[in-house]
Amino acid sequence: MNDNSKVVVALLAGLAAGAALGILFAPDKGDETRDKLSQSLKDLGDSIKDKAADEINSLASLKEKVVSSIKTKLRSVEEEYSDDVEHA
Repeated sequence: MNDNSKVVVALLAGLAAGAALGILFAPDKGDETRDKLSQSLKDLGDSIKDKAADEINSLASLKEKVVSSIKTKLRSVEEEYSDDVEHA
């Protein structure tokens, strides 16, 4: 996980904690407070799922780049090896 991801996760966790505390100390009825808290937690869960999906896509892209780079290098080494064998 890179530094930006850590910052976003920490920000989301802080936001959730602040929202939960604000809701718990708000002068609403218990039912309303639980509903608000439930909605806040659902929103946080959705945010985390979205961030996780973004990270997974990023890792998949990185994997494709690494695989492509390795294949290119292998072809290059294979061609060098072929040339060396032909000239031997």
